[in-house]
Amino acid sequence: MVYFETSFPVRYYETDQMGIVHHSNYIRYFECARNELMKHIGYPIERCEAEGVTIPIVKVACRYKHPAKMGDVVTVSASIEKSPLAKLSVQQVVRNQDGQVCVEGEVMLGFLGKSGRPVACPEPLVKAIEQHLNDR
Repeated sequence: MVYFETSFPVRYYETDQMGIVHHSNYIRYFECARNELMKHIGYPIERCEAEGVTIPIVKVACRYKHPAKMGDVVTVSASIEKSPLAKLSVQQVVRNQDGQVCVEGEVMLGFLGKSGRPVACPEPLVKAIEQHLNDR
């Protein structure tokens, strides 16, 4: 499994009037961990785009379990369990400082070439993922 996690405090602007993280911000949290995972394995998203491939989200699934709140420090993880072909599945979890799971989900990513048409996962990304599949 390729695994990465990052931690940061919940910011005031991410919460509603009750001091609870607004549900839409968990998608942003997922993105932070995914982007850092890509850097961690040596193939940042900027490189992929410079090589002519964009990585759009094609599906997001979230299960909300426990609210994160103002003042919490959340840890967001991103993991990849298998080498991608046409799509890349990333499992994601947000935990609070007590280890409680706030949200868990999956983000499915596709790959588009310069023409805007679907392409296979770039070979350098496949290799980077395969080199780290035994992490953690």
